[in-house]
Order: sequence, then C-alpha cells, then structure tokens
Amino acid sequence: MRANRQATPASFAFADEDFFHNMDQTKDGPLALTTRQIQGRNMWIVWTGGDDRLWDVLNWKSLGTFDMLRIVSSYKSSTIKYKFSRANRWQYLGVVNEPCFEEPSEPDHARYDLWLDKRTAGCGEDPFANESKYPGVRVGHRGEKLPDGATLPVGSFYGYPTGIVGLRLFPNPDFGPQEKAKWDAKRYYENDPTYVTQELIRPYRVGMSCGFCHVGPNPLKPPTDPNNPKWENLSSNVGAQYFWFNRIFAWEADKQSFLFQALSTYRPGALDTSLVSTDYIDNPRTMNAVYYLAPRMLQAQRWGHEHLAGGSINNRQFTDFPEFQKGPLAVYFEPPDNVLNPRVLKDGADSVGILGALNRVYLNIGLFSEDWLTHFNALFGGQKTTPIEILNARKNSTYWNVTEAWTPAMADFFLHSTEPHHLADAPDGKKYLNAPADVLDRGKTVFAERCARCHSSKLPVPAAGLDPLGCSGKDYLTCWQRYWEWTKSDGPDGDTTAFKPQMRKIVHDPNFLVDNFLSSEARIPVTLTQTNACSPLASNAIGGSIWDNFSSQTYKDLPSVGEITYYHPVTGAKLTFPMPGGGRGYTRPASLVSLWSTAPYLLNNSVGTPREQFVTDPSVAARMHEFDIAIRQMLWPETRAKDPIIGSKVEGPSLIDRTDEVSYIKVPKGFVSPPIRDLLKIAEFLLPSTKAPDGSVQIGPIPKGTPIGLLANLDLDPGEKLTFAQRIQRDKLIAGLLKSGLADLVHDGNFDNLADPLLKLSKCPDLIVNRGHYFGTAMLDGSEKEPGLSDADKNALIEFLKTF
Repeated sequence: MRANRQATPASFAFADEDFFHNMDQTKDGPLALTTRQIQGRNMWIVWTGGDDRLWDVLNWKSLGTFDMLRIVSSYKSSTIKYKFSRANRWQYLGVVNEPCFEEPSEPDHARYDLWLDKRTAGCGEDPFANESKYPGVRVGHRGEKLPDGATLPVGSFYGYPTGIVGLRLFPNPDFGPQEKAKWDAKRYYENDPTYVTQELIRPYRVGMSCGFCHVGPNPLKPPTDPNNPKWENLSSNVGAQYFWFNRIFAWEADKQSFLFQALSTYRPGALDTSLVSTDYIDNPRTMNAVYYLAPRMLQAQRWGHEHLAGGSINNRQFTDFPEFQKGPLAVYFEPPDNVLNPRVLKDGADSVGILGALNRVYLNIGLFSEDWLTHFNALFGGQKTTPIEILNARKNSTYWNVTEAWTPAMADFFLHSTEPHHLADAPDGKKYLNAPADVLDRGKTVFAERCARCHSSKLPVPAAGLDPLGCSGKDYLTCWQRYWEWTKSDGPDGDTTAFKPQMRKIVHDPNFLVDNFLSSEARIPVTLTQTNACSPLASNAIGGSIWDNFSSQTYKDLPSVGEITYYHPVTGAKLTFPMPGGGRGYTRPASLVSLWSTAPYLLNNSVGTPREQFVTDPSVAARMHEFDIAIRQMLWPETRAKDPIIGSKVEGPSLIDRTDEVSYIKVPKGFVSPPIRDLLKIAEFLLPSTKAPDGSVQIGPIPKGTPIGLLANLDLDPGEKLTFAQRIQRDKLIAGLLKSGLADLVHDGNFDNLADPLLKLSKCPDLIVNRGHYFGTAMLDGSEKEPGLSDADKNALIEFLKTF
C-alpha cells in the first residue's frame, strides 16, 4: 500500500500459465485443470505474498542461524566447506530441486557474485519472473538509479526462481548504493567474523511459498535421481516428507549450538509451525499431505459444525464469492456465524472454514510481517502475545487482500487434484499386494472393529443422541464419550443398532475405499490416544493469542480432557499434569490415505526408522521398507525406541529427545546489539557466560544428554492467565531456580538436580515423543482397555492397510 499498489487485477495479475502442467500426475497422466484451477496451483507454488521480509528479519532475530540466501546457494571454495549444494540438497536438506536448473561453476557477476543455480540451456523461461506482466512492488531502493548508471532491479511480484521449488528470489529494497559498495560475496560466504553482523544488507531476500513445505516426489512416478527430478516426478500435495528442518534453518548445523540441538527434535518431514510465534512448547508435527479434499469436505457436514464469534467472524467464506453462492460449497457457511469446517491442523485449532485456514498459513510464513511481528517477540518470547486482526490486515495490507481474493482458486485446485496415490498404481507396486484373499478379508474385519471408528469417513448412522452433529463446544467431551462407547458395541452380522456389525458390512463393500478420507475428522482427547501431549497443548489459537481470529468460539469453549500421565526424565517416575481447556487437549485423527507412502508415523514422525538411519530414497521399494518398519512399530509398540536413561524404568516406548553433545547458546560478535544484550543479561542469570577474544559470547555449557524439552518448554508466557496465587507460586519457583544456581552446571555436568523445578515451570512436561496410539495392542490401558490383537490379526491388518 505504501507503494500505491492496490489489490486489483490491474495491479496484481493472477498467473494463468500452465507451467506446472506435468506435475500432479495420476496413473492416467497429467491432470486436466480449468484456468481457475491452474491459477490456484500457481498460487500454491509461487505466491509468497511479501513474506521475503520475514525471512530477512529472522536472519538477525535468530543471531544469524537462519539464512535462506545460503540455502539457495552452491558456494565452492578451497577454504570453507559447505555441507550442501545443489548436487546433494535432496539427501542433506530434503528440499526439492527445481527442474531445468544446474549447479553454478562460478559466481554470477550479474547477481552480485552470488553462487545461484543457473537455468539449463534449452529450457524455457520461468513465466512468473516476467517483470512486464507481473511488475514487482517498487519500494525502498528498487528501481533506483546508481551512480554508475545502472538501475537496481524491481523484479516480478512473484520473484525470480531460485532452483528450489517454493523459494523465490526478490531484490532487497534495503540494498542501495551504500550497501552495494559494502557488499562482498566472498566474505559473506566464508563467514568472515567482521562481516557476520546483523547490520549486513544482502542484495536479495528469499520468499517462501506454500509449495516449499508441501511439494515432494510423486509416489506413483518417483524420480530416478532425486537431486534432478522432472516436473512429472513431483506432486503439489504430498508434503515435504524428507525435509530436514534443522539443517535448513540452522545452516551451519553446529552440534555445539543449542539452537541446532533444539531444532533437531524436528525429525525429517516435521516442523513446529509455532517456532516463530512461539508458544513456549516444542511441538514438531508432520507436514500435511493433502489427500481427498472433496470427501474431507463432506465429513465437515457431520463433525465440523463451529460457531464463530469476535474476530473469527471476519474470515472469508465461500459465500463471499459470487461463483460459489449457489453451488455445493455454499452449504459450508450458515449466516450469520456458523461454519462447517474441515480441520487441517493436527490440534483442530483452525476452525473458521477452509478459506480462513489457507489464509492463516500465509500470515504464518510472513505475509504482513510488518504487523504480525509486533504481536510477539519472534523465536525467543517473553512478550505478551496479542491477536493479529483480520480487519486490520484487510485495511492495511494489499498482500492480504490479494491472498483472500485468490484462495478460492487454490481450494478449487485441491478439490480436483488430491486423489490418493495407490500402491497398486506405483511402479512394481503390485508385487507388494500378494496377500491371500482370506488374509485380506480378515484384515478388513480387524480394521472395521478396531480402526474405522477414527480412521474412516464412511461410518454407520448412530442412534439418536449419539451422533456428534451439533454436539460441540463445552459439551463436546460428553458427546464424544457417548460416541466412543457406542463404537465398542458388537452383535451378529445384520444387527442394525450395534457399531461393529454395521462397520464390518461397510468395510467389506467393494467401494469402501472410494472417496473415503480414512479419517473421521473428530477431535480425540489426548487422554485416550496417550500420544505426546505437546501438540494438543499448543496455545496459539486460544482466546487472546496470536491466532485468536482464526479459531472458532466452539474451539475456545472446548472443556479440559482431564489429567495426563507423564514420566520424569531422570527417575522415570509417573507424574500427572492437568490439561487446560479452552481448545487444548485434542488431536484430529490422521488420514490413512496412501499410508504406504507416508512413513514414519505418529504426528511427529517418531515411529519408524531412527533419524540417524533415515532413508532419503523416494522409490517405491524404499517407501515400502519404511512402511514395514513403521507400521510394525505402531502395532507392536514394545519394539519402539527406548530412552537410554529411563528406558528400563518405563513400560513401552520411552524416547526423550536429548542433546547429543555439550552445547551453548552462541552469539556472534556482530549480533551483540542492545536488545540482544538485554536477553544475555537474563540468560546469564541462568547459565554461565563467556566472551571469546573476537567479542562473541557463548552461554553454557548445556550438558550432553539434557532433555531438550526441559528448556524448550519453559513457560515464559506473560499472557497466560494465572490466578494471583499461581503467579506467586511461579515466581517462587523461578527465584528458587536462580538461587540454586543453574551455574552449578559447570560443576555438576548434568541437569539432574534441575529437572524437578524445570518440570514445574514447564508448559508441556511430557517429554517422551514416541508413545501412544496403542489401539489394537495390550498397552491400551484404563477403562479403554481391549484385548490386544493376535500377531496373525495384526499381519492381516497390515495387508489391508497397504491397499490404501
């Protein structure tokens, strides 16, 4: 808006080139898309909405740890060895190299001597970089004449391609004549200590589209060489399953940096979307594969009734757009304030309609960061979090208005592009589908009796009073328990009142898997799933927090699920934690569509091959290898990883993410600025601080074997509602912690004596990451206990799951 660019078709033209025509292929070839659906796919893959500003700000906010310009580079030097370049980006970073590019052999003098990917000779130009058709936003130094007569570029508002799908390059509006005179690419790449400073202005900023975290190898057409895929090898919707978040966002991968150690809790394919707008909880979650959106929308008519209030009522709905006012999508909004909503986030927090969910994602990756970053202290916290308001974004951000206008096209693309990837259609896939008919039949029966109640969108119609329709908000838990008890009911085949006989008939129907989202989209209490509680404890969508406008009043009214059991990270003792209400405590069941291609499992990818042995091969054979390991750990939970400290003291899975080296909070000299000094003063109360001869600072040591969650989940939330007595108690705990002296770490060399006070100050004390989902096993305890399945039944179930 400062550049006088309003959200009009004349100012921001929706890209309609079918550049990605060969992507998203089914067994029958490329999709036939309408112009509108093509526009929606283009938006998903190349629209960044001005978020390049956020990633530039985060470079200095993260003390130089995040640096996206280095990620898109392939620097070669005799004095410094980078761990990645285009040649190994797939194996090391898990990002998708864009087809039609090659690794540079020398610096690009036209681009300030940066080592950026080169477009391969013979490939057509990227249409989205067309500055005439898509003129960029002329702010700051963009378009300015230099003393030597050259003109700084403005670029396209879609940016230039970087050679990595989903990352786009933009001229930095802060890079003017003075910055150009100071710029030295060699000093930048070689990490010259005098050049590593928060004042450094780079010539380009890197923007991120949704496609960066969602485009991946197509399971039906995997690339021969994952570092050099073709467009036909890629899918828009499968999710970045191979994405190493810690290596991408901590480019040096320094194991002695505590920040890198903390990010290493994010297994390949998982990230914590609340990392920037911190909620003081380390809760990495897998990046969603987007399958069967149309059947999923039908589930919203049963499970997704949500009441909007306050700022959430300002979200756009399909009925705001003329083309949808009389179509089938019009039923998803009931004026003035009720929406039928499919829940995308794993905690079911995004509950304002599919368009609001899509729009919120763009804010979370940096759209309108001019406002968004003022509502919290990015990465570190300590500032009260306040809601970003839709009406303010609509008033002050052209990028927001463009995004709101375009997301219906993106939703239209998903409605026509999210068919399952069936193993039977994959290269050599049928050789894995050789189970005898009687075994497959038994697997269907087991699925009907034990799994379908959460993992099928085709379910029996319950008796009156049991259906969850309209039963939500403060009464949800009572209704859920009624539904859950009914799903245990059995009877002879043909019984039309009990759940299991009806479900057996449904599953054995030849068309059971057709248009089945394989999830009920219900909200499941974590007390039942017994999975790690940190994800359902996420608090960014509760009332008054950053995503207040993007969660319904129904979500905010959800009751507490009660107490959970967790385990002490030193002694293994059983402890209890009261789960707060207001939306927290629930998880939507994962869809099992294309389950064969999406291992590891659980919401944080903790069940399957250990991270150290993670296989980066996206072939069918490798996927099936991963599937077999992960699904057997799911059904035989006693085979999951055990913690080296408390493993013998805890029954079942017990893995805790711990530091694997002595680490420090490291601050380069060039980042020791006034606001950072204030943070250092606080940190120095907790841990010893040392200054290196070059002026850099490191705080620590943090011993090897320290449970990362003890520090990452420390409750520093000044906005959390506490009674006066609770606040006094918390202040006493903090004072006692300081008095006992975290500085004693230097002498003790471990965190054992600090575990108790840190757990009491934790926002999520549940540190075991691979526990839970014991359905069908003898480990399901309490009132929910059912007989464990036999090995034969488990193996039969696996054969049926392969067909998904």
